[in-house]
Amino acid sequence: MITLTHFLIVSACIFCIGLYAVLSKKNAIMILVGIELMINAAILNFVAFGRYDKINYGGQVFALFAIVLAAAAVAVGLAIILNVYRHYNTINPDQVQELKD
Repeated sequence: MITLTHFLIVSACIFCIGLYAVLSKKNAIMILVGIELMINAAILNFVAFGRYDKINYGGQVFALFAIVLAAAAVAVGLAIILNVYRHYNTINPDQVQELKD
């Protein structure tokens, strides 16, 4: 039987993979993917805890809001990355020295 502990372990593993991607990658898109993995780990926690709240389904409601916010964050993040690439011809955050014109 799958318990809450199993969900939390999987969520912690996904969060650690996302944190590693954010801290180690030099590519802005991979950093964005790492952030998405961390958000998805939090969503998995919301759903796992919501499974045990059979009265209010609070976890599922929070998960839906988190999914909508994550989608909006990806759209804004990709727009920023595309504008930085258009201006500097790179998506490496270390090579972008100055954001003011």
